[in-house]
Amino acid sequence: QVQLVESGGGLVQPGGSLKLSCLVSGMSRAIYRMAWYRQAPRKEREQVASISFLTGSTNYADSVKGRFTISRDNAKNTASLQMNTLNPEDTALYYCYVQSVVNDVYWGQGLQVTVSS
Repeated sequence: QVQLVESGGGLVQPGGSLKLSCLVSGMSRAIYRMAWYRQAPRKEREQVASISFLTGSTNYADSVKGRFTISRDNAKNTASLQMNTLNPEDTALYYCYVQSVVNDVYWGQGLQVTVSS
């Protein structure tokens, strides 16, 4: 059974930082890509950042470029999202996403990130 264990969410003041991590276990196929999505109240889910487990190439939403950094640890089947200079517009539920090399897709249960003074 595939499990995604997310950690690192919480409450932070504007300008602060948080690091989210996602550990994947139970996959029978290799990981092709991992990503972080977020969904704010009354908004659609959007991709924040993604990373190829094969090449390490990354993609970011325009709203987070220069502030967020996604990284991966292939040996540990883990992807992390370092979030700096957070602002209230970053408040959302953040979801880990994993795609296997045969296009199986799995989602985490979501982490609350709240940016507020």
